[in-house]
Amino acid sequence: MGEEEDSVTVDQNSCDGADSSTLPPPPQLSSKVLTLPTVLTLGRVAAVPILVATFYVDCWWGRTATTSLFIAAAITDWLDGYLARKMRLGSAFGAFLDPVADKLMVAATLILLCTKPMDAVVVLGPVPWLVTVPSVAIIGREITMSAVREWAASQNGKLSKAVAVNSLGKWKTATQMIALTILLASRDSSFERLLPSGIGLLYVSAGLSIWSLVVYMRQIMRVLLKK
Repeated sequence: MGEEEDSVTVDQNSCDGADSSTLPPPPQLSSKVLTLPTVLTLGRVAAVPILVATFYVDCWWGRTATTSLFIAAAITDWLDGYLARKMRLGSAFGAFLDPVADKLMVAATLILLCTKPMDAVVVLGPVPWLVTVPSVAIIGREITMSAVREWAASQNGKLSKAVAVNSLGKWKTATQMIALTILLASRDSSFERLLPSGIGLLYVSAGLSIWSLVVYMRQIMRVLLKK
């Protein structure tokens, strides 16, 4: 995600056996703390309590505000990384804060959706666990990967490369954002017909989350077994 992904691109190339002498130099980090990308990231963090508040406003504007906030957060998630690359405004603080902001927004949204079970498929009727199961899988994966990456950073460089962000993780994030946007929007009666597709995408995202976790763990095991 954003600045975090930029910092691992070189690591992945070197992990694949590329000659480090032919690789471009890593992007220079800005010495400033409050760069434009970081301000956008801080905005996502500040938006989390507002998202929670609007979610429980039981009228059309509350539902619209919640969905709009989430969409804005998803856009700024891409935008801050783009600006950090193009304007060379990446910073160590931004690289740390970006994934934290993403996880806060996603976890808060999943928990909120779990508090109000939805009837996704008329044939099945009320299914209270329909959103809870993939939510537990997604949040559990994020907690596990955060701990694994922190541990890997304290070990040697090869372990850090083994848990670098890959394309599977990016697909997971994309489906996750689309699914949550649909689920939030479908709380409005005008979009409720989209609910089954939102539920389906959420399960796809949960599947990709578990799959990517397995891939990371296998890469870690290969590194450890070579010692």
